[in-house]
Amino acid sequence: MIRLLKIVAAVARNRLDNLIDPDRSPFWLRCLLILLPWRYFIHNNAPRGERIRLSLEALGPIFIKFGQILSTRRDLLPDDVSDELSRLQDDVPPFPAEEAIGIIESSLGGASEKRVDTLFARFDREPLASASIAQVHTAQLHTGEEVVVKVIRPGIDRVIRKDIGLMYLFARLLINLSKEARRLRPVEVVADYERTIFDELDLLREAANCSQLRRNFLASPLLYVPHVHWDYCRTKVMVIERIYGVPVSDIATLKAQNVDMKKLAERGVEIFFTQVFRDRFFHADMHPGNIFIDTSNPAEPRYIGIDCGIIGTLEPEDQHYLASNLLAFFRRDYRKVAQLHVDSGWVPRETPVGELEAAIRTVCEPIFEKPLKDISFGQLLVRLFQVARRFNMQVQPQLVLLEKTLLNVEGLGRQLYPDLDLWATAQPYLEKWMKDQVSPTGILCSLREQSADWLLSTPVMAQKVMSTVRTLVDQQQAFHHQQVRAEKRRQKQRRFGALLLLAGATVVATSGSLFVEKELLDQTALGLLAVAMGGWLIVR
Repeated sequence: MIRLLKIVAAVARNRLDNLIDPDRSPFWLRCLLILLPWRYFIHNNAPRGERIRLSLEALGPIFIKFGQILSTRRDLLPDDVSDELSRLQDDVPPFPAEEAIGIIESSLGGASEKRVDTLFARFDREPLASASIAQVHTAQLHTGEEVVVKVIRPGIDRVIRKDIGLMYLFARLLINLSKEARRLRPVEVVADYERTIFDELDLLREAANCSQLRRNFLASPLLYVPHVHWDYCRTKVMVIERIYGVPVSDIATLKAQNVDMKKLAERGVEIFFTQVFRDRFFHADMHPGNIFIDTSNPAEPRYIGIDCGIIGTLEPEDQHYLASNLLAFFRRDYRKVAQLHVDSGWVPRETPVGELEAAIRTVCEPIFEKPLKDISFGQLLVRLFQVARRFNMQVQPQLVLLEKTLLNVEGLGRQLYPDLDLWATAQPYLEKWMKDQVSPTGILCSLREQSADWLLSTPVMAQKVMSTVRTLVDQQQAFHHQQVRAEKRRQKQRRFGALLLLAGATVVATSGSLFVEKELLDQTALGLLAVAMGGWLIVR
């Protein structure tokens, strides 16, 4: 109840009721809005995006996290609201070190109940950073390695469940209050947030993501991912290598150290496309707080990525259609873009390709009137999804994560180097990838990669084929037996019909003889006997 009162107070203070359009609301809702007491003494004329952001900040870290994720849904929200929500900072007060130590000892100590001073050669009680879900402490292993220890906030799962319950309540109210709100699909948005935030509560999952990303770029000069110390990882505790670098948002320091900013920006784009089109596994939370720069060689700067709690994956089909879409877009082949949307199943099969093509052209032509380096790759995808939604496109989570990551990468790249031409950087990579996919070498590589699976699955496939053949034979035999039974029934019916005809003929003949030879009394008894026999045959 107290939580609900806080939410009402935040709504009143920031006048979120003004965001409801009375002209599109039912009569009872207009009456309810008039009766709200605060509308007569609280006035707030700030932009709507700012009022929503301040409300979420007032409601605490779980709502802040929800706002951050909501800011990525530019296919649903207006740009001004999305831009304002993206300013939400996940910087919250730390929880006591004693609680963090208790979680570490109960998770890592096990039955032996090892103390933190035994588990680590040194453990710094002052947290390095604190966020809505977890807190980070620095430490040193007995081997001398410097590490960071990430600890889930105590009791955060209970808080999340309560707040998500309230979010579902408000989402359903929105659907009932406004037809316009139904288009935003608030219940599905909350469900998406629920999955994301509970995934972040499992640090074993994050450690696995971190380990996979590190392996993908192990020999690459583009990206470094910290090493995971698996012996110290549990659901609520994760220990990884401590990294040292310059925050990517500290542009003044990067320039002071003579970092090649153009190359740094271009390498960020290359990392993104490598993750998407080579690995189909990409870091989907690449905001400035999770990215550092190794400046030991300023001419060849290297990215350092941390916090792999949110990871996106693509199916090969999505990967192919995405690359084809992007290439067709920048070649202004709108017909192909529309056809790809239908072929990929992103829009219903019955969608008129010509109408979708016209809608895409209407949105994109004004964008392409700008110089190529000024075109926002991310905004282009946003516009694409907005247009497709009009044709009942079902937004897929992996595409939303991809769009969000691309917007982050593009914004970061242009912050580092304002003249970054994203398309000039991406086009050669995309064209080479597409060419490699259909080249003889690429086909042979694909066959070689899959041949082992095919060979291993051959016995299983043979068994399935034999099982299918046996099933077909059994079905054929069953069908044959049904046909035989049906033929026997038809023969019985034919015999029955013949008997009926015979009985009828007997009755008629007997009746005739009765009429012709009425005077012969001895014929009467014979006629009655024939009638009786005919009736018996009919019954049989």
